[in-house]
Amino acid sequence: MKLVTYEVARQSRVGVVEGEVVVDVAGAYGQIPKGRIADAKVAAAAKVLRKLGRPPQDMRELLAMGERYRKALGVITAGAAARGQGPKGLLTPLRSARLRAPLAKPDKITCVGLNYADHAREQGSEPPAAPIFFLKSPNTICGPGDPIKLPPNSTQVDYEAEFAVVIGKRGRDIAEGEAHKYIAGYTILHDVSARDMQFGDKQWYRGKSCDTFAPTGPWIVTADEIADPHNLRISLTLNGETLQDSSTSNLIFRVPFLISYLSQSVTWEVGDLISTGTPPGVGVFRKPPVFLKPGDTVSVSVEGIGTLTNPVVGP
Repeated sequence: MKLVTYEVARQSRVGVVEGEVVVDVAGAYGQIPKGRIADAKVAAAAKVLRKLGRPPQDMRELLAMGERYRKALGVITAGAAARGQGPKGLLTPLRSARLRAPLAKPDKITCVGLNYADHAREQGSEPPAAPIFFLKSPNTICGPGDPIKLPPNSTQVDYEAEFAVVIGKRGRDIAEGEAHKYIAGYTILHDVSARDMQFGDKQWYRGKSCDTFAPTGPWIVTADEIADPHNLRISLTLNGETLQDSSTSNLIFRVPFLISYLSQSVTWEVGDLISTGTPPGVGVFRKPPVFLKPGDTVSVSVEGIGTLTNPVVGP
């Protein structure tokens, strides 16, 4: 199930991608059959949605409704897409939908540094013995097709392809074996980084938190659709040239461990993002270095999720 935030007449909507169309979640409520429903699966889904009353107003609220709700919603949206018609605004062709960042303002964007051993070694570091966490500010979020804006005070803006986890349930002190219950789904996050700020400051916050430095999307793929999050190809192209190409099988610290480890100190909230780290091939350690410049187009792909593409513009 692919969950999207998209824009219609400058209004933000939440939707479900079904094949080549986006089904508006609010509109899907109007497609719930009235009266007695012969199809047992549809009847069960309708009961769940009716019990919850109104449709969610944004992605965070949708995620907070839980897995049972999402599965019921999927039954109704799949039916609406299969019929191929409905009231205006119910169905939008995916090719023409204006997709936005799935989560506009997550409370936390928690990132993991040096989480691929070969990325650690390309910069002359040994793989860490424990996870290295840092935060990106919510102002970094932008969506598919949105421009990455180079700041006027940096000449060394770098790319980093990352696989991201979307938290779907509030929790603290989570056992590693229970961590899967707190995952709503997965998305792509491009951890854009101003290296001159990062290395000059000797800490990562400012260089990682410039406006537009966390493109995300194009959607959230629900956890049930990804059989093994630790066996997905991850790659990045810059102007069509592949510069990063690896697999999440190379993660040092895996998703359940990361969720559990940090939950001993920090409470996870619905809609929080965990960006799991970047593989080797980043620009700053290439010879010669490669940095983003106006006119570039950068795409991050993760198997099972899709591709996130953004242009690069000047200050």
